[in-house]
Amino acid sequence: MESPDFDLSFTPAHGEAVAIAQGVWRITCNNPSPFTFHGTNSYIVGRGRQVAVIDPGPEDEAHFEALMRALAGRSVSHILISHTHRDHSPLAGRLQAETGAKTVAEGPHRPARPLYAGEVNPFAESSDHDFRPDIALGDGEAVEGDGWRLSAVHTPGHTANHCAFALDGTGILFSADHVMAWATTIVAPPDGSMADFMASLDKLLSRDEDRILLPGHGGPVADPPAFLRALRTHRRMRERAILERVRAGDSDIATMVKAIYARTDPRLHGAAALSVLAHLEDLVERGEVKTEGPPALTGHYHTG
Repeated sequence: MESPDFDLSFTPAHGEAVAIAQGVWRITCNNPSPFTFHGTNSYIVGRGRQVAVIDPGPEDEAHFEALMRALAGRSVSHILISHTHRDHSPLAGRLQAETGAKTVAEGPHRPARPLYAGEVNPFAESSDHDFRPDIALGDGEAVEGDGWRLSAVHTPGHTANHCAFALDGTGILFSADHVMAWATTIVAPPDGSMADFMASLDKLLSRDEDRILLPGHGGPVADPPAFLRALRTHRRMRERAILERVRAGDSDIATMVKAIYARTDPRLHGAAALSVLAHLEDLVERGEVKTEGPPALTGHYHTG
């Protein structure tokens, strides 16, 4: 597979708890957008009366009520947060107040690198800077409850604190926004890092135990190794396309986006520009592209 075979057939069933596997239910928030597909997926994990919730989602009354209906008669011991974008983490505070559960994540929100002088973080308002986990899980560390154990798999790239969670002994990996069946992931500096994202793809490819990926948006990835290889190839092809545009004389990101993303929804061109910047940051760091000063959206790029 040279490029990912994206699956757009997902049926969200907003507000309903959908059984995905034994002891795993998905509830999709009704917050669709070009960036969230049909909405944010929250997951309930556990076969007994004590369960965990992964990514409770945004501040949304209907979604909160749907979660509470699905949790009726069960206790929640842990609320796991894959990363701190506002479509994933803000409802954790209200759910914790209602259930008394501990919050768990890699850590609080932070950029992948410091902002340069005069730089504005375009995703600042989309990030949950208030969230602080009760438990900061190191890579490979785990929390467990009644018949389940969730291990942290650090996957920085989309954000610096992005973390996937493996449901030990099942082959299920909750991949959040790092790998999704419906689209490629936005990697937007300074929150995101393309070098980190590619390293995280390689990390998942090195894992033999994952049989299905359950993402933060859209449906499952049923064949993780093939999809991950195709996703890595797709990113490398995008990198080559950017390098070719620079070699052809396109010196600014806006011109590159018009050429490379000509068939992409114009509403996504802003995000595409940030993705191009992420690739250019990596290319500059590796010495394949040059620019004056740090890489920037308004910078000029060349290979000479």
